[in-house]
Amino acid sequence: MCHVIVTCRSMLWTLLSIVVAFAELIAFMSADWLIGKAKPSSSEDGDNRMGGSQEPYRPTLGIYGRCTRISHMQLSRRDTLCGPYAENFSEIASGFWQATAIFLAMGIMILCAVAFVSVFTMCVQSIMKKSIFNVCGLLQGIAGMYTL
Repeated sequence: MCHVIVTCRSMLWTLLSIVVAFAELIAFMSADWLIGKAKPSSSEDGDNRMGGSQEPYRPTLGIYGRCTRISHMQLSRRDTLCGPYAENFSEIASGFWQATAIFLAMGIMILCAVAFVSVFTMCVQSIMKKSIFNVCGLLQGIAGMYTL
């Protein structure tokens, strides 16, 4: 039988663990790692004819995703296409970005595991006489070193 042990500390730690794991995952998936110079819209763009605001186009690049402008869709406001540019690991932009992808993926996996385990700390506070808070805190520190 499980006794629920909820303290303010364990609830806050659980929520923050989940939030940080999702934030790291979103940062990994983001295409906004490198943002190019603003390219002003030409006067022939559809936004200008429709009376909309002219926003300069900025190409972006992420670990494995990028956003590019679609030239034949100038009449719509959604004239950029974002998605992966790398079909496999060797097509990622450079060796440094490949290493970043490996380290971030390892850090995110550790953070997701800690967030998953943190839910169980509301029922069990120690395993084999070791505090789950201490073990998971150590794992979060290791994951933080991977994501720096």
